[in-house]
Amino acid sequence: MADHAALRQQLERKREEILQRLNEIQETWHQPEDIDLEDQAQDLENEEVRAALDKEGMEELNGIDRALERMDKGIYDVCRLCGGKISLQRLEALPYTEVCEVCAPDAEKLGE
Repeated sequence: MADHAALRQQLERKREEILQRLNEIQETWHQPEDIDLEDQAQDLENEEVRAALDKEGMEELNGIDRALERMDKGIYDVCRLCGGKISLQRLEALPYTEVCEVCAPDAEKLGE
């Protein structure tokens, strides 16, 4: 469990970084009133990029929250698909994975 304490700290730091990044994205999201068509096209493109970053950040944040919840429940290293143990090495590489190495290909096929 001591190894999980270090992973918890890593997840909590990453969570704070993502929240800060998402807040920055929200703060910079604006639409000027008097702009020409070229500027509108650029703003639309920028909004699409921001939306993608926002979505990606939210997905990562949700993964971190699920990992922290699994830690609290004592099932952090239990594979969601087979119930087997997720190796510490895999958790260190992918701290919010929910599946073991054996089940990873199946999870990818399912789009998880």
